Amino acid sequence: MQVLVIGAGVIGLAVARAAARAGHDVIVAEAATAIGTGISSRNSEVIHAGMYYPTGSLRAQFCARGNRLLYEFCESHGVAHLRCGKLIVATTEAERTRLEAIFAQGQINGVEGLELIGGNAARGLESELRCIAALASPATGIIDGHAYMLALQGDLEALGGAIAFETPVERLTPMLHAWRVHFGGREPGHLDVDAVVNCAGLSAQAVARRIEGYPATRIPKQVLAKGNYFAFSGRPAFTRLIYPTPVDGGLGVHVTLDLAGRMRFGPDVEWIEHENYDVDPSRAASFYARIRTYWPGLPDDSLAPDYSGIRPKLTGPGEPAADFVIEGPAEHRMSGLVNLFGIESPGLTSSLALGDEVVSYLDA
Repeated sequence: MQVLVIGAGVIGLAVARAAARAGHDVIVAEAATAIGTGISSRNSEVIHAGMYYPTGSLRAQFCARGNRLLYEFCESHGVAHLRCGKLIVATTEAERTRLEAIFAQGQINGVEGLELIGGNAARGLESELRCIAALASPATGIIDGHAYMLALQGDLEALGGAIAFETPVERLTPMLHAWRVHFGGREPGHLDVDAVVNCAGLSAQAVARRIEGYPATRIPKQVLAKGNYFAFSGRPAFTRLIYPTPVDGGLGVHVTLDLAGRMRFGPDVEWIEHENYDVDPSRAASFYARIRTYWPGLPDDSLAPDYSGIRPKLTGPGEPAADFVIEGPAEHRMSGLVNLFGIESPGLTSSLALGDEVVSYLDA
């Protein structure tokens, strides 16, 4: 089967690799000039453990499995990573109750090694920390996201797959047992394929609207949640990732480390109407206030705007967080087509598990 994957971010590459491993002839159409230039280049590069997500959700299913697959992949492919662990901290009694709920959910989700500890034990691990309780997650880590995507690309190409850059998809026309895909870009034209997988990230809904005959009612709304990051100017104060209890739309302004030893904070949640990646320096005030609830030693004037990313959410402020959406032929009744919507955090961690799942849809 010839499969076209739309989008060469981490999800598209993982799907393409899985399809090639299953014996399919795979082409990836990418509108940009390189892999991973969208959502995949603007995240915290955290390998999540999966304790937050509701029982039975796709996020819970794919994050827990994806975590194990991703560590195995990094080891076998030489992708730089660090299983540094993280602490989710409670600074009030209300947050302690929330922490206990997260612990219980993590156990249901099969997250390995979770442990509730007291404030003194947490400070024994991270002396700069102030909290009354913490949830320790040894399965959480960090990864070189770009190196990971390069490894996925390498596997894909070794299996005979290819990526066509500067190749935006302008229209998809269903044919008898096939799809005609019309391309723009430097070399416009069309290609007939057996199956199409839409992994276009922020553009997934726009691509779906270009599918002739696709039910418009099956295209979910998209809500843009911008996450801003601020860099810390001094030496890292922590050896683990430090997370507050979650907030509406995200996991809270947390301590993120990278493999180069730098420390930064973010993301916050900024609901926006249009895509833009400018970081407003004035947002630092809210960062100082939030961070000092668990790190009172944060010095003045130590944060500088760093970068931002945008999550393609399916629900907005005050609404329950939506799950990943995978729309295959069983849902929309169009053979050889799979649409992925709302693949945000923990998308990177879930990518290998998602890839395997999507390939199982192709023969439906």
